Order: sequence, then structure tokens, then C-alpha cells
Amino acid sequence: MPMSQGRRRRSAMTAIVTIGVALSLAACSSSTSPDDETSAGGTLSAEETRAIVEDAYLYGYPLVTMDMTRKVMTNVAQPEGTRAPMGQFVRMRQYPTAAFRDVTAPNADTLYTTAWVDVGNEPWVLSLPEANDRYYLFPMLDGYTNVFESPGKRTTGTGPQTYAITGPGWKGKLPDGVKEYKSPTSMVWLLGRIYCTGTPEDYAAVHKMQDATTLTPLSSYGKPYTPAPGTVDPAIDMKTPVRDQVNNLSTADFLSRLAALMKDNPPAAADKPILDKMAKIGLAPGKPFDINRLKGGATAVESVPRDALGKIVEAFKALKTINGWQFTTETGTYGTAYLQRATITYFGLGANLPEDAIYPTSDVDADGQPYDGANRYTLHFEKGQLPPVNAFWSLTMYDANFYFVDNPLNRYTLSQRNKLVTNPDGSTDLYLQHENPGGEKAANWLPAPSGKFVLMLRLYWPKTDSPSILNGTWKPPAVQKAD
Repeated sequence: MPMSQGRRRRSAMTAIVTIGVALSLAACSSSTSPDDETSAGGTLSAEETRAIVEDAYLYGYPLVTMDMTRKVMTNVAQPEGTRAPMGQFVRMRQYPTAAFRDVTAPNADTLYTTAWVDVGNEPWVLSLPEANDRYYLFPMLDGYTNVFESPGKRTTGTGPQTYAITGPGWKGKLPDGVKEYKSPTSMVWLLGRIYCTGTPEDYAAVHKMQDATTLTPLSSYGKPYTPAPGTVDPAIDMKTPVRDQVNNLSTADFLSRLAALMKDNPPAAADKPILDKMAKIGLAPGKPFDINRLKGGATAVESVPRDALGKIVEAFKALKTINGWQFTTETGTYGTAYLQRATITYFGLGANLPEDAIYPTSDVDADGQPYDGANRYTLHFEKGQLPPVNAFWSLTMYDANFYFVDNPLNRYTLSQRNKLVTNPDGSTDLYLQHENPGGEKAANWLPAPSGKFVLMLRLYWPKTDSPSILNGTWKPPAVQKAD
């Protein structure tokens, strides 16, 4: 995991965890002519061919990453830990401790309830129980990482709800009381998050809600249903991080995967211009791709992944930084902004819509110096200037590798659920340091490691009326080093 400042910033976006895009199957399937098929790239210069291959890589990076993530996360016989077979839920039962190392930038605000489904053959029915006004969201991501629906308290309320997630081209009749959510792709990732205070009583309440949340194929809806065990593929690499697996693919392997995946995960109608470009090199949905038919063969484009990934890193560096906090409000739905989509995939796969969550991250103080637990810091909010949200906000402390920090209080976050002490003028100071500040300050203390650390703000359901982080009228204040 990252150690340099640049790498720390890039890793922070892995926590950015994530609407509908119009489809045209005709646009996808008609992009290749017989001439294209027999002379892929024949009329193109080497430079033109290489440019198209790089565009295809950036375009397809989210889809290939989603598929590999799905394979790894579902390659188990039964739900266990952070993995579950296709069509079955991962139900996280408690917040991670400082010993947790499964993923970077874990949170201690919401319990995940997640699943992968394939809606290519038939719809899947998601049933959400009464939430009793509890905040939750259940975003649904298509194969290209677009959030096409996001049921939850913000959008659909907290009463009982039942949805049928249907795939591209599905036409049929749904049972009464079941609302259709049409996915643009066969691949769907459900990334449910349920707010929890972390007390034993609240854990029990959330567990009850998790257990009452069900996922059923339409053919079994309304009938007794027991999911079949998952199939474990020993050929799938379960140790190497998914991002590394994707980044290490050769150009030929990457493009072949992309072509195959686009068959069941059809591109959007707005993608026709880039599909027409890709057709010129013989790359089309569902058709075998032969890189050796390109001018110069595989050798001429073997460096494309490295160069494209370099553009992704540069795009990340260009994201806005305000008062030492880096964040973006352009997540969850991307249109034809393919580089932005690839960038968020690389640094924060599963990102929400900005209306659902914003994640400012900071690794430097007001003077631009990296945080160090040898120092003491204060995050000061003026009266009425705490993060403006409709759901909740939190500030999380991580070590340099984006893991929780072991501390005597087992306190990894400060949030509005804490009994924060305010100053006489109504302002609020949060104390970020290794040693307990003592007295009343201890209530506002977020323990830091003895060495380097990073911070992450989470703003769930940020307010749209000013002051708002969405329109720039609210900005996270800079962290000040104490004298």
C-alpha cells in the first residue's frame, strides 16, 4: 500500500465507494462492416491504430475491472467474510477493528450488505424490509460502474420495498407490487450500506434488517428458495489485488476480455462514436479479437496499458484540492467521460452518486506538510459550519497504509453521533494527535498513530442548499498544526 504522498492520495480514493444510460444494441452490433473484419486497421497508420487501442483501453477499463472484481468476490461455495457466491449477500455484521486488513480505508459508519447478480437470463428480485426511518442506501452499479438506481432513505424512503432488476432487452410481466429497475448490463453489483451506531443494541437492529433483505431469481419469487452453493474456480487468483491483476493484463488479453464482455454488457447509445473507432481495429462486442491483425501486431501496442494508466494517474492528480482536502463530485454516472470513469474505477471502484456521498481525503495540514503523530493538530469548525448533511458525517483516522489505528479507546472515527464538546462561541474543535489531550478535549479526540497518518471525511446525503459541498459553498477547513 502507498507510502509516498502521491501514492497515499491515490489509495485514498479506494474508499470512494459509488443513472441509467440509454442502450442501443443496434448501435453496438452494427459498428463492424465486412471490410473492417477482414482488414482490421489496414487503412490506419501505426499512430492512429495505437490511439484507438488506448481509447479502447480507457473505455473498457471499468468493465474489465468490474468483471474481475466479481469473479474474485464470488469465488466461494458459501458466504464467508467479504465474499459470497453470485446471487447471495455478503452481510457484514460489525465494524472492523485495527486488526482488519481485508480492504483499505474501511468505514465504521455503515454495515455493508452487498451482492453480485447476473440479470442476463432472468431478473432478480430485491426485497428491502421496513427500516423504521434508519438511513440506508442500496445503489446498483452496471458493468460500466454507472449507478443506475439508488433506492434508500434519500430516494425511496424507508418503508418495505420490492424491486425486480431486469437486464438489457428483458420484456415480461412482473408480479403485483414489484417495481422494475432496468439494468443497462447483465452484470449488476448491489452495494448496500446501512447506518449503525455500533452499540450492541443497534448492531442487533441492523442485523435484523440485513437478514430480512432478500435476493431471489424471478422464477423463484414467492416460493421457498434456497440458493445453490457457489462454484469455486481454482484458476482464479484470490491473492493478488484485483487492480494489480487488471493492470498486469497484456494489451491482447485486455482487449479480448473487453470484446467478450461487451456482448452481455452492451455499450450505451452514446458510445457509438468510440464503438465505430474500435470497429476499425476489429474490436466489436462479442466477436473474437485478434491483435496480430493490427499493423505491427501486438508489439506495436504492448505499452498501451502503461501509458493509459499513466493518463489515469494524471487525471487523478488534477482532481480538486481545497484546504488540503482532495475530492470529486463527479462520480456514479459518467456519460462519455471515459477517462473520469476509468480514474474513479482505478482509485475508488464502487463510488456512489455525489448526491449520496462525498469523501474528502487529506494527508497534509494547512501548511502543506504531511501529517505526523509526533505533532498535535486541530480541525476547527466555526459555529454552524459542521459538515452540512441530511444523513450523517464522520471523520476517520487511518495510518499511512489506510488502516485503522489501534488506540486505547478503540475509536476510529468522530461523528455527529459522538457527544462532541463545543466551545463557548458555538464552534467545535476536533483534536488529532497521538496522546490523549485530557479533560473535556478527550471527548473530541481522534487518536492518531505515532507516525504518519491520513484523514477522510464522509458526508452522506450532503445537503444541496447552501452551504453545500456539492455547489462549493461549503469547504472542509484546513487542519492546523498546534504550536
